Amino acid sequence: MNKAFVKEPEDHGDHCPECGSLGSAVRQATLAAMLSPEDVSRLSEAAHFCPLPTCDVSYFDGFERTVPTARLKQPVYPKNPSAAICPCFGLTCDDIEVAAQTGDVSQLKEHLQRARSVEARCETKSPTGEPCVAEVQKCYMRARGQP
Repeated sequence: MNKAFVKEPEDHGDHCPECGSLGSAVRQATLAAMLSPEDVSRLSEAAHFCPLPTCDVSYFDGFERTVPTARLKQPVYPKNPSAAICPCFGLTCDDIEVAAQTGDVSQLKEHLQRARSVEARCETKSPTGEPCVAEVQKCYMRARGQP
């Protein structure tokens, strides 16, 4: 087929300009909690979080402006694997791995209930502004040897 008739995919500014990973849209409250006011002002309102652990960029916008991970106010998962996967309640991947190895998932179930409650402060504690539930489940499946 002639390439003149093939529509190129549109870039909506949601891919990291450094690594190409699909970013997660974040709200201004999340940016304000994670970054200095100066760094927040460098990004447009339509900012995204880069989820690739090895990428040096944490936040970016559609104009390819970026904020490196080193400028975050505190370490965040997955950029720092030892940081809490659930910053609201301090759950780490190590905690999840122990639960997967021992088969005692009662603490994880309790945590997931708590993470879904009004106690959670995901918008200002999580680097994506979203609940950790999906990440906790992914970490658990990896620990169990399932992709």
